[in-house]
Amino acid sequence: MIIKTDPDIIKGYFEDYSGLLGGYADKVILPENEKEARDILLEAGAKKIPVTISGGGTGVTGARIPFGGWVIATERLNKIIEINDKTLTATLQPGVRLTELENELSKKGLTYLPDPTEPNAFLGGTISTNASGAKGFKYGPTRDYIKRLKILLSTGDTIDIKRGDYFINTGEIFPLRLKDKEIKIKIPDYSMPEIKTAAGYYIKNHMDLLDLFIGHEGTLGLILEADIALGKKPEEVMSFFSFFSSEDDAISFVKDAKTYKAMSLEYMDANSLSLLRIKYPNIPKYAKGLIYFEQDYKKEFESGVVDSWTKLLEKHKALMEDSYFADSDKERTKLKELRHALPDAVNEIVKKNKMPKVGTDIAVPDKCFKEMLKFYKEKLASSGIDYVVFGHIGESHMHVNMLPKTEEEFKKSRLVYMKFVKKAVSLGGTVSAEHGIGKLKHLFLEIMYGKDNLKQMALLKKSLDPSCVLGLDNIFPKELLK
Repeated sequence: MIIKTDPDIIKGYFEDYSGLLGGYADKVILPENEKEARDILLEAGAKKIPVTISGGGTGVTGARIPFGGWVIATERLNKIIEINDKTLTATLQPGVRLTELENELSKKGLTYLPDPTEPNAFLGGTISTNASGAKGFKYGPTRDYIKRLKILLSTGDTIDIKRGDYFINTGEIFPLRLKDKEIKIKIPDYSMPEIKTAAGYYIKNHMDLLDLFIGHEGTLGLILEADIALGKKPEEVMSFFSFFSSEDDAISFVKDAKTYKAMSLEYMDANSLSLLRIKYPNIPKYAKGLIYFEQDYKKEFESGVVDSWTKLLEKHKALMEDSYFADSDKERTKLKELRHALPDAVNEIVKKNKMPKVGTDIAVPDKCFKEMLKFYKEKLASSGIDYVVFGHIGESHMHVNMLPKTEEEFKKSRLVYMKFVKKAVSLGGTVSAEHGIGKLKHLFLEIMYGKDNLKQMALLKKSLDPSCVLGLDNIFPKELLK
């Protein structure tokens, strides 16, 4: 076990990509095994010391930033215990980085299909937020690939459950038998939107108990081990960067493309392309929208796949001569670099403006996407604030990044964000589709579910964390635990 107390050394654990400031803690503890982790939690629980579980620091909602107490950092719980290429499963500790996992899997011709966007994220962090990425359009979020979790509670008890072991119903008190005790878990009865979501505890009638611990944002326990499902690496992959002279053409293309078997369907608006032209001047000046998509295929069917996509692109007036196509690893890497250049360009503007961006993580039902996009554009235009819109259009999940230049514009951005939240909720959407709630979006979650349902979440937490020490202020305000 390593214990760090030097303020200059531990301050790195008080930041992530959220920009949330002011974090502090008495010490950072790095356990190396289950016994050490249990000893830490037992002491913290007995002394009522808050504990924040820290992953790779790649989150965007401040969930890993402590405000007092201790930090349990998981980077030394980083073993790839087993990769089984026969059962297509792997057993891992929570501190394994996704890039390390993918490197080992590629040696065996395997891959982790949900492929959350941030390669430096820890597996435990992606489970605690139910993370997803561009390939979520075809493969779904992290939840769909978790087969087993071993979880350490603040009481020192361990829950080791496989998918299919237990099923729970909304509104019931579920008696979970452990080695020498029984825990009664109060299951909330609220209804979740029937779309991709990472907002609050996952609750559905007759759901697998395992799903309760996916997306809990470090509030219910410490993940010690996970069994994940793997897939075979695609034989071939082709990528398209397709430009359109109008936003309407791009959106109509997506509507038809959803019936194809693409791995991903991603979107960038005209402002995004203007920003990228600074580094990539070959992006056509008359392009008003971009659709980036990938398709896996078998080599013998390549010409048919290319032909079908070409016809669809032509039907929707894509700028064929100006668009990019890649069917080799080297060429796809270039396109991915272009795609990831947008967040980098946004961050450069943030540094220049010396003001944080205000970025959404909202998704709505497919039938409401056009209405939501129109609402975005109307409110953004009237605000006068610089912005870019991009994201997972295949799942009706857009990231609106507002880029305020002054304190006044920042305050206005937050007010505009609130309008987006209320509109999305009225359409049956979610306030967080993939990043979680953390410490920054309590009010949004309350708008989505109501305060009474946040109180139900608090009761659920107390049944598993009776000392109320884990992940305080993540998902809902800690005051609800009183």
